[in-house]
Amino acid sequence: MAAENRAWVAATLDTKGAEAEYLCGLLEAAGLRVALADLSTSGNSPSPAVVSAFDRVLISPADIAAHHPQAPSSILSGDRGAAIAAMTDAFEHFVRKRDDIGGLLGLGGSGGTALIAPAMRALPIGVPKVMVSTMASGNVAGYVGASDVTMVYSVTDLAGLNRISRLVLGNAAHALAGMMLHPIRPQTEERPALGLTMFGVTTACVQQISERLHPRFDCLVFHATGTGGRSMEKLLEDGHIRGVLDITTTEVSDYLFGGLLACTEDRFGAVARTGAPYLGSCGALDMVNFGAPETVPERYRQRKFYPHNPQITLMRTSVEENIRQARWIAERLNRCEGQVRFLLPRGGVSALDAPGQAFFDPAADRALFDTLVAEFRATDRRRLVEVPYHINDPRFAAIAADEFLAIVG
Repeated sequence: MAAENRAWVAATLDTKGAEAEYLCGLLEAAGLRVALADLSTSGNSPSPAVVSAFDRVLISPADIAAHHPQAPSSILSGDRGAAIAAMTDAFEHFVRKRDDIGGLLGLGGSGGTALIAPAMRALPIGVPKVMVSTMASGNVAGYVGASDVTMVYSVTDLAGLNRISRLVLGNAAHALAGMMLHPIRPQTEERPALGLTMFGVTTACVQQISERLHPRFDCLVFHATGTGGRSMEKLLEDGHIRGVLDITTTEVSDYLFGGLLACTEDRFGAVARTGAPYLGSCGALDMVNFGAPETVPERYRQRKFYPHNPQITLMRTSVEENIRQARWIAERLNRCEGQVRFLLPRGGVSALDAPGQAFFDPAADRALFDTLVAEFRATDRRRLVEVPYHINDPRFAAIAADEFLAIVG
């Protein structure tokens, strides 16, 4: 590996030169060849002679800027906001074109982290990615996204080396070196991989489907928490999984109605772009996830709730909301030209949506199902399948597994 790939360090050398040099030295001492990407936009970077050693490669800001799709002059214009935004796009395009990135180690404050993180997310799952950041002790979802970025809090600001920063940066460098020098070799696996989405209230269904498909497929289950769905679709688009059993589409509810576990506007986009075999259903579309009860927006205070735990409060979706999300889902499924089956569990869409349970509401479910039937454009390859059972009924799981086997070939 070390003979072909390099350990890449990414930083703005006009402000983080000492830290970057320290990281490069540690990586080289570990036996790795190093490349240093200078993301400065001020025009005040150190000369290559200052940072060259041990066959080290230095990539200048101009080299990276040249990879911007429009090559805008704003990268080196002096307008910091525009320059960082443009350099962010340029660095992501630059990384996508490289075939020698064995691992990527970035360091930055708020601007540098926002600049480097998209390039890290563009790398395949499994390529080591370590981001040392002043922002890493807060909400890092916007930086990590659906990728496997390791975030390391810098503790002190990245404003020169000191007794604390040397420890933190040293640990980060050795972490990357360990990942690169001791890679996890992919296991030989003859079964193709599938992605399945699951929530606690659809666990019984997904477990039964997985058991049925396990002899033929490697079943990768994703928690439908917003990030889970994005991770699954990223792996689908990257070619790591062959098809999807999207049993739990609840992220749509949170996206449309302000919940915590929302998908993005691009939900189902990877399915449309790849044409991969897809089987979906209405799992947990009866609920929107909020935090503790006091965090529920005022406009919802009179609605039906269920306390999942002290930190998560579930709100039952209404007739009107189910009509809206059914239209949203149908519109996106109608863009999919591959083999598509979408199952309607007429007996209920979650463990809470059953007779005697907190979210049992036949009128709301009927609005969801009827709207999907009305809005879905069926073709020879794209079909709705109405199932008279509850989503956690073993008979529903059997039908779902059989329908998927029919379309996957």
